[in-house]
Amino acid sequence: MASRSSHGSDGTTGMWSAAGRGPAGLIFGFLWLCALLASPPAAAQTREEVDVALVLAVDISHSMDTDEQQVQRSGYMAAITSPEVMAAIRGGLTGRIAVSYLEWAGSASQSVLIDWQIIASPEDAENFASILGEAPIRRAYRTAIGDALLFSARQFDTLPVTAMKKVIDISGDGPNNQGTLAPVARDEVVAKGIVINGLPLKLKLRADGWGDMENLDVYYETCVIGGPGAFVVPVRGAERFAEAIRRKLVLEIAGPTLPAGAPEAVKVLRASTAVNPLCLEGERRWEQRNRNNEP
Repeated sequence: MASRSSHGSDGTTGMWSAAGRGPAGLIFGFLWLCALLASPPAAAQTREEVDVALVLAVDISHSMDTDEQQVQRSGYMAAITSPEVMAAIRGGLTGRIAVSYLEWAGSASQSVLIDWQIIASPEDAENFASILGEAPIRRAYRTAIGDALLFSARQFDTLPVTAMKKVIDISGDGPNNQGTLAPVARDEVVAKGIVINGLPLKLKLRADGWGDMENLDVYYETCVIGGPGAFVVPVRGAERFAEAIRRKLVLEIAGPTLPAGAPEAVKVLRASTAVNPLCLEGERRWEQRNRNNEP
């Protein structure tokens, strides 16, 4: 009589044929079933990983006019699609980064303009830049750096991938003058394992006003940035913005060391953890302004 073999629904020889139908077969079948149930679907076994998760936190306060806002927006669009940034992305262990773009001003003015996007190719970068370019430019009152940092840190709670490094890249053209003190927020964010880098802006030469701060780069170094390898890239002049943000993104993606031939305008500073009266300068100036406006 011809022998008969048992086949499973997938066309393979049944497990009973592999081990017989006796006690040994029962044990084999039980173990096989347990292993099958314990194994998650292939799609769930691994979570996508990226080299860097980067929040671009962009100042839209009224101290920046519409021309400066446009320079800032165009600078980010040019940087994210630049060959230098794409090379930095491809040079990472995974060849992918996650980027979110948010805007901030006063304590009540923070909003996500572009939620987390994975950038692994020039097409991804162009898509990100296209979304950014189509979004309307808006402005809001006051400067709440501390609250912007806390809001930025919360974005990592919704990060859809695993990141080897988490970074907040915060730009601004003045000191904190509302809400949570900048160094208080900084310490809270850094304690979560997030690095904060700064882009202090002085895009236009103007008569010194109550909100202008000549040593804004020192303020950012002392009061805003923090974490391993944290740095600031001061920008003095609108014509330098695009190059500065491009260099800054390369540093954040590739590491804390300046690339060879970096221009003098791109200066890397180390974070200071010392408490400094400088960190209250924005609040002091706002209080002085209000006193001067009193009848």
